Amino acid sequence: GVFSSGNAPFFGSLPGMGVHVSDIVGIAPTPDGHGYWLVGSDGGIFGFGTAGSRFYGSMGGKHLNAPIVSMAPTVDGGGYWLIASDGGIFYFGDAKFYGSMAGQSLNAPVIGAAAVNGTG
Repeated sequence: GVFSSGNAPFFGSLPGMGVHVSDIVGIAPTPDGHGYWLVGSDGGIFGFGTAGSRFYGSMGGKHLNAPIVSMAPTVDGGGYWLIASDGGIFYFGDAKFYGSMAGQSLNAPVIGAAAVNGTG
């Protein structure tokens, strides 16, 4: 579930939908602050608030070499990147592909990512 405190708005979550807590690995806010995406380890995307009308694609249902561990939205909210623990990058909407580490030998699995200056 998603919980809010203070003045953080609550736009919804996934209780009762058969999604296990361990399946959700990330949350990313929309740039307007009126929604968020939840991402599953299988690359499935769930949108709430304004993110509900901003679905650009997912890896849900596709074979992945490694689980998704993070998500980062573009600065305008017109797309997002999904990041796998092996360094694989999947991009949707207006997110651009800048490369990935998939197939490379990593000392440790990737555990997260963030967009920098809105460019990725």
